[in-house]
Amino acid sequence: MNRFKLTDLFIFVVIAELTGALSAILSGGSFSFYKELEQPPFSPPGWVFPVVWVILYALMGISAYLIYSSGAENEKVKKALIVYGAQLLVNFSWSIVFFGLNMPLLAAIIIIVLIGLVSAMVILFYRIRPVAAYLNIPYILWLIFAAYLNIGVVLLN
Repeated sequence: MNRFKLTDLFIFVVIAELTGALSAILSGGSFSFYKELEQPPFSPPGWVFPVVWVILYALMGISAYLIYSSGAENEKVKKALIVYGAQLLVNFSWSIVFFGLNMPLLAAIIIIVLIGLVSAMVILFYRIRPVAAYLNIPYILWLIFAAYLNIGVVLLN
C-alpha cells in the first residue's frame, strides 16, 4: 500500500463534496418544489437531506482515496475509479432533474441506475480494499430510501 497522503485524501473528499454542492446550486438549491408535493410516509424533514449528503460525500471521497492509494494493480484501480466517477456523475444529475427540472419520474429512473452503479462500485472496491466498500454501505442504504421517497412522490402526485 502506498504511503498515506493527507493532501490526496483532502482532494478526493473536496471533489465529492463539490459535486454535491454544485448539483444543489444548479438544481436551484430550493426544496420549494419538493415541499409542494404529496410525500410518502417516513419522509424526513428537509434539513435532514443536506446533513446526510455531506456525510455521504465525505465517505465517498475517503473510499475513493483508499482505492486510489491502495497500491493494487493499476487496471483494477482504474476500473474501480471509472465506475466511481460514473456514479458521481449520475448522482450529480439526480438533483438537477428532480429539483431543477421538476421531473420526478425521470429522477426515479436515474436513482435506480445510480443504485446499480454504486452496487457495482462497491463490488469493485471490495475486491481491492474491503474497508472502502464498507464505507459506502450508508450510501447504498440512503439511495434505497431516496428511491422509495422518489417513487412515492411519483405515485402520489
